[in-house]
Amino acid sequence: MLRFLTAGESHGPAVTTILEGIPAGLKLRTGDIDQELARRQKGFGSGGRMKIEKDRVQILSGVMNGETIGSPLCLQITNLDHVKWQGKAVPPMTTPRPGHADLTGAIKYGYRDLRHSLERASARETTARVAAAAICRKLLAEFGISIGSYVTEIGSVSADLSSISIEERLARADESDVRCPDNQVAELMRSHIRKTMQNKDTLGGVFEVAALGVPPGLGSHMHWDRKIEGRLGQALLSIHAIKGVEVGPAFENARRPGTKVHDEIFLEDQRVTRRTNRAGGTEGGVTTGQPLLLRAAMKPISTTLNPLQTVDLASGKPSPTSYERSDFCAVPRAAVVGEAMVAFVLADEMLRKLGGDSLDEMKPRFTALRSAILSDLPMSAKEQVFWPDTSADSSNQP
Repeated sequence: MLRFLTAGESHGPAVTTILEGIPAGLKLRTGDIDQELARRQKGFGSGGRMKIEKDRVQILSGVMNGETIGSPLCLQITNLDHVKWQGKAVPPMTTPRPGHADLTGAIKYGYRDLRHSLERASARETTARVAAAAICRKLLAEFGISIGSYVTEIGSVSADLSSISIEERLARADESDVRCPDNQVAELMRSHIRKTMQNKDTLGGVFEVAALGVPPGLGSHMHWDRKIEGRLGQALLSIHAIKGVEVGPAFENARRPGTKVHDEIFLEDQRVTRRTNRAGGTEGGVTTGQPLLLRAAMKPISTTLNPLQTVDLASGKPSPTSYERSDFCAVPRAAVVGEAMVAFVLADEMLRKLGGDSLDEMKPRFTALRSAILSDLPMSAKEQVFWPDTSADSSNQP
C-alpha cells in the first residue's frame, strides 16, 4: 500500500527518497518536513557533521497547491558537505573498521575501495527516511495518531520513568538534548557522554517509541509477514546500529509468570478494556487500541577515535583503524529515526485497513471502524459444527 525508496551517499550531492501511496488531499508544506529533519539533527554527543548540515527538503513531485495529488512524492535534501569532496582525489580506504559495513560490503559486492561501503551504509541515509516519514506523520495526524520518543538508557546510566505518564515523557523529551524526560538522569547522561568523549570512545543506549491514538485492528494474525510486531521490529532493526527491539517490556515479561504478564480484560460502560498494557499495545499480531510501546537497543557507534585492530586488505598486514568523523553518542538522534520508521509502518497499515485514494474516502471508513464495545462484537453463542464430517457422503459416490 505504501512504500519508499532512498538513494544517495553520505558525501554525495544529495539524499533522495520517493514515497509512493500517500492519498490525495493531504495538506503538506516543506516546513512540515523540515521540522522533523531539524529534530533528527539535535542531540548531545553529535559529531561535527551536524554543525555543517542544515537539512532542508525540496519537494520535487506529488504536491500541487499545497496538497498531495496521489502521485509519488520525490523529496531531496542537499548534502552541504559535498563541496569539500567534489572534484577532489580521495585517499584509498583499505582497512575495514570493526562494526561497520566496510568488510561485509566488500565481500558481498566485490568493492576494491571500502569507501563504497562507507558512503551508502552511513546513517546519513536516515535523513531521507525522516523526510518520507514526516509525510506519514501528517497522514496519521488526520486520524488522531501521534508518535514520539524518549531515551531511557545511555551507556550504564538508566532512567526509571514508571512514575511519569507517557504523554509527559514525550513532552519532556523534546525539551532535552539527550531526549531523557528525567532532568536529573539527563544530566548524568550528559556527564557520561562528556567523559566518553574525553576517553575518545563511543556510547550506545536504549530509546522507546510510543504511538498514541492507534486504533485496534491494525496488523493481522493470519500470516507471519502481516503481524504488526514483526513489521515494526523489522522497521526498527533496519536503523543503523540497532541490535535489539522489544514490544513493551518484553524481556522483563519473560522473567515473570504468565499471571503477572497478561493484560486482564474487563467490561466498563459496555466497553471491553484492559487496565494494564504489559503487552505494549499488541496481541496476536494485531494492535489493541492501547498505546503502542516499542524499545530499541543501539550499540555504540563503530567509529572511534581510539583505533581498533584490523587488517589492511591491500597489504595483508595488521593495521589500526583510521578515524572517520562520527558521533560519540547517537542515541537521541536515533530515537527520532525510530519514530519515523514506526510512523511509516502505521501509515501503511492504516491505508491497508481503510483503503481509498484520497483523504475524503478514508475518513468515513475510519469513523466506521469496529471498536472494542459490546455492540461491535456480536456473538452467536450457539454450538456449531465447524468441520462437518463428509466421509459418509463421499463413500456413497459412484
